Amino acid sequence: MNPQTQQATLAGGCFWCLEAVFDDLKGVLSVESGYSGGHAENPTYKAVCTGETGHAEVVRIEFNPQELSFADLLRVFFSIHDPTTLNRQGADVGTQYRSAIFYHDETQKQAAEEIIRELTTAALWPNPIVTEVSALINYYPAEDYHQEYFANNPAQPYCAAVVAPKVAKFRKQYIERLKK
Repeated sequence: MNPQTQQATLAGGCFWCLEAVFDDLKGVLSVESGYSGGHAENPTYKAVCTGETGHAEVVRIEFNPQELSFADLLRVFFSIHDPTTLNRQGADVGTQYRSAIFYHDETQKQAAEEIIRELTTAALWPNPIVTEVSALINYYPAEDYHQEYFANNPAQPYCAAVVAPKVAKFRKQYIERLKK
């Protein structure tokens, strides 16, 4: 990692959706799908899908804080998933689909807690935010075939029905923040 950049590790349902959105965000240098927050070492997708490893599907984002603050990254994160549903996003159900911010340092923890307070006060959702805010204790990259999944498989049925509409909504909402 470049010393001028920072990392964020976020879970908000299927990592294919998060990766596709953050790939388009100005200030993001790279996005990698992976697993975090569990107890098993080197988990596989098949193991994570059982819900027994405790891992969430996450994206690890390397970003330039001079172009994109961690707080603004989180504002995008909260706009592209439902942070009020415990262990689910839409039809994807299980602890692996939970909403979580795995902070890398105390500054990120404080920023996450502040953004959650801000959004709670704004009452954007009818239900309370249940996003987990936890220290990053482990991270494992997902298998190669999960990397850039949407970019490589846009016609795949899940991508066409779920990922593509999220990406389109993001692009409309954040047109000024898109990479050229």
